Amino acid sequence: MSGDEINSQGDPNAEAMAAEPAPLTLEQQLEAAQAKATENYDLFLRAKADMDNAAKRAITDVSNARKFAVENFANELVAVKDSLEAALAHKAPTVQTLHSGVELTLKQLNAAFEKSRVAEINPLGEKFDPHKHQAIAAIEADAPANTVVSVLQKGYLLNERVLRPAMVTVAKAKADTA
Repeated sequence: MSGDEINSQGDPNAEAMAAEPAPLTLEQQLEAAQAKATENYDLFLRAKADMDNAAKRAITDVSNARKFAVENFANELVAVKDSLEAALAHKAPTVQTLHSGVELTLKQLNAAFEKSRVAEINPLGEKFDPHKHQAIAAIEADAPANTVVSVLQKGYLLNERVLRPAMVTVAKAKADTA
């Protein structure tokens, strides 16, 4: 037996060293790094394209939401318009038929408002709220000060947001006549 055989047979790390692959040359390491860089760049481009497409879809979705936001409400109003046109088409309407037609049309409009979450603000007798009411005048009245005593024009809310404030007159404190 030679000395090399004895060292390799007696050394437990010799088998592990024999099983390890030979170290890569610099060219091989460079090629592997370039392949990995190319793979990562392709992944980056795909992710960037996905983000660009998602942004474009979001812009389109927002645009369509704005464009068609009132579609359901508009569909409800078409029926109201049809009723008004039908009322005008009568050749010789009576006051009674016009009145009943207007009542039915108002019911249709109220139903359309309800479906679209448009609510009336009719604050008669309530405390004045500057967020929902617009005071046109303050008058002396038997009601407590800052109470709505008359509604000149109803206001409207859309999903609890004021579309139009109610135009009101409010009570003011009575002046002492002593």
